Amino acid sequence: MATLQLLWFILLFVLLIGYAILDGFDLGVGMLHLWAKNDRERRVSLNAIGPVWDGNEVWLLTAGGALFAAFPAVYATVFSGFYLALMLLLVALIGRAVGMEFRSKVESPRWRAVWDVIFSVCSFLPALLLGVAFGNILRGIPLNATGDFTGTFLSLLNPVALTVGLVTVAYFAMHGALYLAHKTEGPMRARLAARVPALWAATVALYVVAAGATLYASPWLYRAALGNPLAYVLLPVALVSLYAIRPFAAAGRYDRAFAASSLGLGSLIALAAVGLFPTLVPALNDTTLSLTAHNASSTKPTLTAMLIIALIGMPLVIGYTFVIYRTFKGKVVLGEDSY
Repeated sequence: MATLQLLWFILLFVLLIGYAILDGFDLGVGMLHLWAKNDRERRVSLNAIGPVWDGNEVWLLTAGGALFAAFPAVYATVFSGFYLALMLLLVALIGRAVGMEFRSKVESPRWRAVWDVIFSVCSFLPALLLGVAFGNILRGIPLNATGDFTGTFLSLLNPVALTVGLVTVAYFAMHGALYLAHKTEGPMRARLAARVPALWAATVALYVVAAGATLYASPWLYRAALGNPLAYVLLPVALVSLYAIRPFAAAGRYDRAFAASSLGLGSLIALAAVGLFPTLVPALNDTTLSLTAHNASSTKPTLTAMLIIALIGMPLVIGYTFVIYRTFKGKVVLGEDSY
């Protein structure tokens, strides 16, 4: 049973890492959308992510399904406690998709400008909300003896969570700029290249602040991480990856810079998972009330059945993702069927 719980804890964070890396650059491109110089550049941005954005969001849906199946008590606590935030997230994700699809339906500058704003705002909000939610998990939330959230929506907007939310926004914006620079050329690529250093500096600075705030609020998180040998692998990988983004981007190797950004993002989330394990929802008021992989999991038959399904489904998802990215590799070329 303990082995199954460990496997599902790992699988859940693998799905979250996959979502952060893949949909992270989607959201970043959306946040940068209004910075484009003209309509053609905005169309290039949309078509850079057009073939892949919906597949990227599957990772978030799969993570939610995995949480529901493997750790139903955690699912109940998180989705009830973060209800308003999750509804805002859902509305933003819907608005983002609608903005992409409706933008080019009418040949009107005003029509397109409205949908451009909706698309960009609805890309910013998910990044912020997901970061704030993750920040609250790192900090801990108030729970009662039955695992119910006892705080309020405003209590979720604490300094630690907001700082992690800003880190997420800055990182995703940088991640998106690197992806977009890799997919474009000419003046548009040059302007994106000029923004990367500032976005990189903002990401690093905010991460340092967030790390300090988390250390102050949740010292147990760091003690647990440093007590695990994996942390001494993940931390250097994360730091080296973050550092490598800048020289790769300066050399115009945006493919390598994007790979370094992806590796850094995945390493940072994995490092947080190492610090949290086996806790999934830390209780801020009393650590004995925390929901863990051991006390909040489904039964052994359920975990076993779901693992079999995951072992069949995950290779299909990964294979599909590989084929799509390979099919649409290269620079963006606008055509009659483009957004």
